[in-house]
Amino acid sequence: MTPEQLRSQIRSGQHTGNTSGLCPGFVQCNVAILPADWAFEFLQFCQLNPKPCPLVAMAASPGQTDMPSIGQGFDIRSDVPSYRIFKDGQLEQEVGDIREFWRDDLVTFLLGCSFSFEEALIADGLEVRNISQGRNVPMYRSNIACNSAGRFSGDMVVSMRPFKAADAIRAVQICSRFPSVHGAPVHLGNPSLIGISDINKPDYGDAVDIHADEIPLFWACGVTPQVALEQAKPPLCITHSPGAMVVTDLPNSRLAIM
Repeated sequence: MTPEQLRSQIRSGQHTGNTSGLCPGFVQCNVAILPADWAFEFLQFCQLNPKPCPLVAMAASPGQTDMPSIGQGFDIRSDVPSYRIFKDGQLEQEVGDIREFWRDDLVTFLLGCSFSFEEALIADGLEVRNISQGRNVPMYRSNIACNSAGRFSGDMVVSMRPFKAADAIRAVQICSRFPSVHGAPVHLGNPSLIGISDINKPDYGDAVDIHADEIPLFWACGVTPQVALEQAKPPLCITHSPGAMVVTDLPNSRLAIM
């Protein structure tokens, strides 16, 4: 299935779940949509926190619903499997389409997603547990502080994938080539050192099996902006639901550094 075909299925409501493992070879993105008078501060937050908030694309002007640079026929109002609507920092609801919420002052940001580097790990023969078990990747709120920008601040959300020690070293090497989609892990080993009390109870996504001879690796996660948005409390903010990404026409290879 091509990204365009998948977006068509999402637009029609045929696909509403997470996008991990779908359309291999193409960049997937997290979403943040804000009123224009909040957009510059959010852009600064992304620039100061490139690991959890790697900016892939931004709407050229408020109210823009298409983004030709990332996909033919793309419409931000309908082409995400599931959206979260926040008002004054509070999650109000999850919906499959945001046309009724759209305003001419809204600015769209697309941020790099770890699903893009999962393909590179699999291509190297490494098992990505959330994909092999058919689950959404486990994500946790950590105590790793982000750099503040204006009204935006907060701690990093991290995603986790377990590996044997030798494979963990290889995973770090591979992901270091993809700084635009979170890059190398920010932590490995003991989860309590970054504020995670129970690795079997993720804050977002699904728990995966961790074998006795494996160590958990934690990557900066694109759900981080949702924590910052909850604290900043803009009057309206729209994000993707964790795991339900924009699938673009951009090849993953374009984001790799050799």
